[in-house]
Amino acid sequence: MIAGVDEAGRGPLAGPLVVAAVILPKYIEINVLNDSQKLTEKKREELMPEIINAALSYSIITVDVETIDRLNILQATYFGMRESIKSLEMLPDIALIDGLPLPDPPVKQLNLIKGDSRSASIAAASILAKVTRDHLMLELDEDYPEYGFKKHKGYPTAFHMEKLAELGVLSCHRKSYAPVAKYCNGKG
Repeated sequence: MIAGVDEAGRGPLAGPLVVAAVILPKYIEINVLNDSQKLTEKKREELMPEIINAALSYSIITVDVETIDRLNILQATYFGMRESIKSLEMLPDIALIDGLPLPDPPVKQLNLIKGDSRSASIAAASILAKVTRDHLMLELDEDYPEYGFKKHKGYPTAFHMEKLAELGVLSCHRKSYAPVAKYCNGKG
């Protein structure tokens, strides 16, 4: 049993980090399963239910802003990866991790740089994480339309930085991130 593990949302200034783990059947064909960032939003949306239906097991873990600020983004990523593996209905024999090694993994691991373009299970995890995070950012956009989360998904675009300066920091902003911290004015 092989689980692919990937995350979405390490770089944004706002919103959660989302980590997914996916165990796919041995012989599966999901067309255009590839790095979620190379796929269109529409294609990722179409693939998500296909991945969920095909997976032997999957888990999606959301790491909130408070945890990111408390641990730091790297430790929050490790936390989310461990939790996503442990939350699978069946513990895999090995986890394929996109990127750097995971300290204290719950199972054996193999790290693949650019793993989301080298492994179908990592690509599937990448898509689940990205689509889930995008949906959460759309919910934030409904609550705070003036910040434009629908467009930039919390990333540090010029528009987002402009709104931070103009309107201030929200509870969904990562206050430990330097570009946000400078606008906290003791309120963060």
